[in-house]
Amino acid sequence: MTYLVADNLPAVPAGERFRSLVERPGIFELPGAYNGLSALQAKAANFGGVYLSGAAMSASMGLPDLGILTIDDVCFFIRQIARASGLPILVDGDTGFGEALNVMQMVRAFEEAGAGAVQIEDQLLPKKCGHLNDKKLAPAQDMAAKIAAARKARKHLYIVARTDALEREGLDGAIARAKLYVEAGADAIFPEALNDSEAFSRFSSEVEVPLLANMTEFGRTPFMTSAQFSELGYKMVIWPVSALRMAAKSHEELYATLRREGWVKPLLDKMQTRAELYATIGYHDYEALDSSIVQSLIPNGNPPDNGSAG
Repeated sequence: MTYLVADNLPAVPAGERFRSLVERPGIFELPGAYNGLSALQAKAANFGGVYLSGAAMSASMGLPDLGILTIDDVCFFIRQIARASGLPILVDGDTGFGEALNVMQMVRAFEEAGAGAVQIEDQLLPKKCGHLNDKKLAPAQDMAAKIAAARKARKHLYIVARTDALEREGLDGAIARAKLYVEAGADAIFPEALNDSEAFSRFSSEVEVPLLANMTEFGRTPFMTSAQFSELGYKMVIWPVSALRMAAKSHEELYATLRREGWVKPLLDKMQTRAELYATIGYHDYEALDSSIVQSLIPNGNPPDNGSAG
């Protein structure tokens, strides 16, 4: 069964499951998933968790990644992924949707929706992808207050503090911010847009909590494998928008072919078959569940009137 019902809901909160996966030996690999179907495919490939990217959510809605989404928008994505796959999700919380009180509201909403972890970054709105230039940083103490607020509000949610300080404050400044965020209560640190292995290594040697690496395409970080990040001292790695990029390129090819040739037969060998789709979403499991539900009994006439009200 795929979509979770009472007999197969996880008994342990998502945050606790996420933490246990971080604490295992090796590196926790978190591919991006932006809807229930992609999360099911990640689960079928034996990944233990997924990353829900703000850029992927925004793009799937036809919007740029500039902090436009609301808490409710994000919770819609969290719910479908958590319910479909049961995997613990690291959710991109952007800048926390406001100041400390807004961060507390975000944490509670994300936990209720089924998230396992949240990432909060130290940019100011309008925020940008961490691999773009001219990002505006929040004062370090303001970001620390958001982390403390998240820590206070959470029941089990794992808190990842992201710093985008490398561009403006250099590696020393980014490490100083990371240490402050750890003091404020962050469980892990995400140093964004590091551009060489030496920077990754120095970060891990000076910051003593689990670290997350971002292996995004078309950015500032050179391509490295999860094993290489692990050797550099990292406990988590994300591929935030890879799945959406692959899907979007396929959509582009499909629509161009359909417009040009008037049919899609040339692309059939690139498509997931009906049988493969049904297997992924558990179509026949739903049919079996439906047929197993006891049929309602319809009363056969009215009982004799014994004077009681009914």
